[in-house]
Amino acid sequence: MKERIIQTQACVDEGAAWLAQNCHRFDHVMAATGQLPLRRRTDGFAQLLSAIVSQQLSVASAASIWKRVQDADMDKPANIAAASDEDLRACGLSRQKIRYVRALVDADIDYVALRDLPSSEVIKTLTTVSGIGVWTAEIYAMFSLGRADVFAPGDLALQEAARLLFDLPTRPTEKELRQMAQAWTPWRAVAARALWAYYKVAKEREGIAQ
Repeated sequence: MKERIIQTQACVDEGAAWLAQNCHRFDHVMAATGQLPLRRRTDGFAQLLSAIVSQQLSVASAASIWKRVQDADMDKPANIAAASDEDLRACGLSRQKIRYVRALVDADIDYVALRDLPSSEVIKTLTTVSGIGVWTAEIYAMFSLGRADVFAPGDLALQEAARLLFDLPTRPTEKELRQMAQAWTPWRAVAARALWAYYKVAKEREGIAQ
């Protein structure tokens, strides 16, 4: 069966309604967060390159370096292949990031073909590239390809949101959260949006409380 693709806000709203109906805790989430965001992105090389560039950096630092990469026209495979390591370092990339960026270029992924692959194959294909882990591949499948039933249980914010929402004594592990998320099929990507939104609301409330 072909996987459901989230293309419009109506798709997210449909998934949110299903979750609220089938899990009363998500009904609570929707009441706290309001309408969940679409969060669709374009797909292709630049999206994965941006993800690699942003790894282990603050939002501000990642945005600054990504702008330097774009300004230098280093967000295209051919330009990176022709560039020296010094050129890439001038954009703010570390030695390790340069290695990862070159690995992405060398992988020569068929991004159009990914659109028609099952999510499991998308993730398998992407994680063969040095510097792309399961989390990055899952995020790409969720937001660049719009897969409705992909989740990212390794995400710390999702783990913490699940702990808060389900009153768990400790933050669930990646394995535990992946198992929990089975109950949210076929809308696990909408459940992720809900948990991220809930996490943001909970942290804002903590800030007010302090």
